[in-house]
Amino acid sequence: MRPDVRIRQLADGDWDALTALEAATYTPLGLSEGRAALRSRARVSPATCFAAETGGRLAGYLLALPYPPHAHPRLTRAEDRAFVSRNLHLHDLVIAPPQRRRGLAGLLLERLTATAHGYDQISLIAVGGSHPFWAAHGFTADPETAPGPDYGPDAVRMVRPLPPPAGHAAGARRPLRHRPAAPREVS
Repeated sequence: MRPDVRIRQLADGDWDALTALEAATYTPLGLSEGRAALRSRARVSPATCFAAETGGRLAGYLLALPYPPHAHPRLTRAEDRAFVSRNLHLHDLVIAPPQRRRGLAGLLLERLTATAHGYDQISLIAVGGSHPFWAAHGFTADPETAPGPDYGPDAVRMVRPLPPPAGHAAGARRPLRHRPAAPREVS
């Protein structure tokens, strides 16, 4: 990892910068959620929500939470509970424009994958024409589930299976955990 990048858990002090970054990214697409909905997603699964920091400033973030396999959060509705599910839904990954194309999205995705113990797959809704980016990271379109109109006209639901844990036979079920293991901080 680059020495100027730090991937860490989200902190209370991140929300002003995170909300501004989310609004700048998604308002032009008509997809901005608002602070309450964003915070609720992190509140139900704090161990799967991360910040990318460069020079002591928020450069990007990732929000993920357990969600039923063929469902997804409604954009402006706050989450009021955590689901017990083998599907980890990557709800949001945003990188600040000046920091894009520097590998931060890949680092956040690697951190999420490393903490996805107990999950069989990661799902997401690709918006704004981002599905080629996600396909390059191993995600494939899921024709069984339509994202719905609130995610925009070009939204694509995508999934990526996770490999079985080390020492488990291929196809063996992973142990189901109610809360993902908390990752160590990476600097």
